[in-house]
Amino acid sequence: MARGHTVDVITTDITPGARKLGWTTTVEDGVTVHWFRVPYHNDMSYARRLRAFAEFMVLAAVKAAKLRADLVFATSTPLTVAVPGVIAAKLRRVPFVFEVRDLWPEVPIEMGALRNPVLRTMAGGLASFAYRNAREVIALSPGMAAGVTARRPGTPTTVIPNAADLDLFRVDPEEVRRFRAAHDWLGDRPLIVYTGALGAVNGVEYLVRAMHTATRVDPDLRFLIVGHGKEWEPTKTLAAELGLLGRVVHMWEKVPKSQLPVILGAATMSSSTVRPIRGLWDNSANKFFDALAASRPIAVNYGGWQADLLRQTGAGLVLDPVDTESAGAELARHLRDELWLKQARDAAHRLAVEQFSRDLLFEKFEAVLNRSARWDTEPAHS
Repeated sequence: MARGHTVDVITTDITPGARKLGWTTTVEDGVTVHWFRVPYHNDMSYARRLRAFAEFMVLAAVKAAKLRADLVFATSTPLTVAVPGVIAAKLRRVPFVFEVRDLWPEVPIEMGALRNPVLRTMAGGLASFAYRNAREVIALSPGMAAGVTARRPGTPTTVIPNAADLDLFRVDPEEVRRFRAAHDWLGDRPLIVYTGALGAVNGVEYLVRAMHTATRVDPDLRFLIVGHGKEWEPTKTLAAELGLLGRVVHMWEKVPKSQLPVILGAATMSSSTVRPIRGLWDNSANKFFDALAASRPIAVNYGGWQADLLRQTGAGLVLDPVDTESAGAELARHLRDELWLKQARDAAHRLAVEQFSRDLLFEKFEAVLNRSARWDTEPAHS
């Protein structure tokens, strides 16, 4: 908007409550947002989620076709959002840009969630359809970009990961002090946090088991989980079985986004985990970049490009993907190492400012849109 663009967003309203038919239109900071209530949450089965994706695909296709635009941009997942994007772009005879936030169908196939051969073929065909019709593809990681070009060689692809919002995570130290003081279980103890979805891919129970080991070394360590999802109850049950719940492990399901900066500001270390599946290494989770924006070290339990960044810069820890005993020992050692923590915080801040700041990455993002709309003659790049 600040650059003079006019923006319409088509999305869903997943607020719990009675179903409401018809579109609702609001203006959010100058952006016109078109909402349709389509029930969706992480607790749904894959079949229910696919049904929600298909429903939104049809609704969005009709809505998008009615809007005037110079360019259509669609962001996945789900992969089905490409369909209304392509339809609208073709009807309006304007370019289509597609953003890949998760590599479908490769990841669900590798996870075993997409077993039906017919559905696999259809999903692969849908991915090819999206890439073939895109003037350019934006991928959130180098691995995702490689997946795009492996399926559709020659597709112009630019890597633009999620961003670190430095303004959002700039927090008054006094707020952090008050937050810690307000919770008797925390005080001045070392704190590792996990923020985000507790879904099938995240494997947050890994951290619960690691903290079980870590607190045998240092009983004063604390772990805060902030989020929701299908694995909430199993994670809570495990923490209770290990005698950690309410003492070492604390779980908050509903927290306003506005509180996240203070929570990360109070953290000694943040974390990002996935199940030990190679395809998940190419992820670009918001929690990773939120930690960098908050100048907090981050612990991950996977390889790939983010792990390489942490090893190269010292901005966090790369834990063994399955050995929670060694992970716990490593966490216990680093959560009390003030020199290492200071160096890791500084490294995280440098990464946020120099490589992943929202404003910096926006320049690349806008260049893709301008280039695709033929407002910029700069060549596409990988």
